[in-house]
Amino acid sequence: MELAEVSGVSVRNIRVYQDRGLLPPPEVRGRTGWYSEEHLVRLNLISRLLDRGYTFATISELLLAASRGLKVEHVLAGKPRGGRLRTLKRAATITITELRKTLNASDRAIGLSQKLGLLVKDGAGFAVRNPDLLEGAEVLVKGGSDIDILLDRWDRVQADLADVAASFVSIITDKYFDENLPNLSEKSVSELAELIHTVRPMAHDIVESAFADALDAEISRAIGEATKYYETGGDPTP
Repeated sequence: MELAEVSGVSVRNIRVYQDRGLLPPPEVRGRTGWYSEEHLVRLNLISRLLDRGYTFATISELLLAASRGLKVEHVLAGKPRGGRLRTLKRAATITITELRKTLNASDRAIGLSQKLGLLVKDGAGFAVRNPDLLEGAEVLVKGGSDIDILLDRWDRVQADLADVAASFVSIITDKYFDENLPNLSEKSVSELAELIHTVRPMAHDIVESAFADALDAEISRAIGEATKYYETGGDPTP
């Protein structure tokens, strides 16, 4: 089954859903992956949940609950969650006026958001590529953070992650090219692509786990510093 063609979901998004554990991998027969009707049903369900504003984490929990006997249809029968940004999750659009009002977004911030792929020009407004990030950014801005600083951090992280991705792919390409050049056949290229695709979810898990640990450690350090500052009456010295 050509799952992307039948479902209308891009191959890239199907792989993202698989990497996040939302969609089971295909049954492999020889060198070919075969998708079943169950995959199509699951994919349609994921699309419906995303349309209703649920995050990947929530969808994962719902699917896990469903595997243990809870009918996800009961959740779908309920009303979508309210709120202005929850509505944006369904509409997936925002105006320049809303950007300036909710995020204090300057022309530079809007331009950088487009560069990073968060916003895509759509008529007089913008299509929102990741509503969860938009919602999180609004919370930070309301807390006194500068949206430009957040976007600059994102820009820097994106460049760093490009290096991380290259390092994981090179685990295979460096050795494969050394051993196979100049006799790299079409079959060899296909095998190389399959190996790289196999590395993808593993690399994703490693980076996610390492970042989660580093973030937890940094949060604990920051809270500890704040506590010390409070206990010493604002004196940073022990």
